[in-house]
Parts: sequence; structure tokens; C-alpha cells
Amino acid sequence: METDETLGANGDVFVHRLKELTEEEKQRLELQNTRIIPEGKASKLEREARKHWDLFYKRNETKFFRDRHWTTREFQELINFDSDEQIAFLELGCGVGNMIFPLVKEGFTNFYFYACDFSPRAVEFVKANKLFDGSRMKAFCADLTSDDLFENIEEGTVDIASLIFVLSAIHPTAWTQVAKIAYRALKPGGMLLFRDYGRYDMAQLRFKPGHKIADNFYMRQDGTRSYYFTEEELASLFSTAGFEILMNTYVQRRTVNFKEGIDVPRIFVQGKYKKPAT
Repeated sequence: METDETLGANGDVFVHRLKELTEEEKQRLELQNTRIIPEGKASKLEREARKHWDLFYKRNETKFFRDRHWTTREFQELINFDSDEQIAFLELGCGVGNMIFPLVKEGFTNFYFYACDFSPRAVEFVKANKLFDGSRMKAFCADLTSDDLFENIEEGTVDIASLIFVLSAIHPTAWTQVAKIAYRALKPGGMLLFRDYGRYDMAQLRFKPGHKIADNFYMRQDGTRSYYFTEEELASLFSTAGFEILMNTYVQRRTVNFKEGIDVPRIFVQGKYKKPAT
């Protein structure tokens, strides 16, 4: 029997179809449309995006996001190298280092890590981490919607880049620029690893009226923003930027906390996009 589901190494289920909504879920989405964020407030959120993320890290410090120990299981490209080969890795939107420091712990001694983030406070947390080593790491501020990344890193020098739960926080009109920046940073044959929120994820369905900015784009209570993607949107975005699409699919998983009685279905989108070798 044919199926469009595949089990991932991390217990994730890769699904090549959009979630079908229940009538209750359709009503939730309709209710969100009864009060949309005014254009003036939406524009202010865009202007103050850096401030809101800096305040987020001021409140939460390094405690909010869990370290991403799953990346080497889901992205075999991180380990398919000779241990003597020197690899330049770039984390686009590094936060407090939840991806790079697990890799350091796993002994990726042949990697040189570049880590950039929109928030100066987040970058300071990266530099303050006891695992930070200035001889094999560089952490710096960069706005992925501009060219200032290349003030700290040369174009065409990165073997692997990651864009993990970052693009969703950026205004949709700037996605094309972000994809171009990632493409320019990579060497020919380099790989961009991607994961972010998928369309109809439970977090999207839970937004109340007064939080919707535009279709599938929302403001959280703290002023940060989040978009919920379809695989078609991402395939179009990255192929237009010049990438070869190696993987681009929905990921379904459950977030379970037995102590707190939490069992929440989640939907993400995961991708692997390659810059052509020639």
C-alpha cells in the first residue's frame, strides 16, 4: 500500500500533504479574521522587530529554547564529511546558540562556526557561553534582510548554513532577500538546512482575534511575530533564489510533557536546499 508518510530518525513523521482541518479548527481561523491588527500597528511591529527580540532575550535569557540535539539525526549532511575536512558552518539566526553548542559538545572539532543574530543581547549570550571558543567561532549581529552579514563573512565561503525557526519571524516581503543572502554565503555545492513552523500548526490555531497581521502571519503577546508556511511556498522561494530542492516536506510530531499533562500535535516544514556545484 502506498503512503506519503515517512518516519524520521528523530521520531518525526514526514508528510507530503497539508493538514485537513476539522470544522472547529476552521471556525478558529475564521474567528481570527474578526479583528486584524491595524496597518499602523503592523508597521510599528516591523520597525521595532529588533527591540522586541532583544526584550525577549532580556526576559528569558538562555532558558526559553531547548538545545537542538536532534539536528545531526535529521540532517545527515552535518556528519557526512571526513573528520579531517575543515567545514565552515553558518547559523543564520543563532539565538543563544541552541544549535551550535550541541554540535560543539558532540565533538565537531573540524567545524569553524559562524553564528549571527538580529538581537545584540542574543549574541552576547552566545559569547558568554562557557563553550564559546574564539579560535574556532565567530558570533556577531546581522540583519538577514540586508547585506551586513558580509561585513563579517566572505561570500561563497560556507559549506553548510542553517535557517532554523528564523524565517517565520521575518516579514514575508523580506524572504526573497534572506534566501539570496543564504545563497551568496554558501560555496558552490553548499547546503542550507531549514526547519520552521508549518501551516495549521497548533500554535497558529490557538491565536485569538487581535493577533493576526496578515494571512498566516501573527503577533505574539511579546511583540515577536510568526508565520506558518506551506511546503509549496518554501519550494518556490528557494528555487527562485537558485537552490536545488533536495528535501521540502511537512513534519508532524507531538510535544509531550507527562508531568504537566501536555500532549500537543505540532506541524513544521523541513527542507534541504543545495547551491548548485557549477
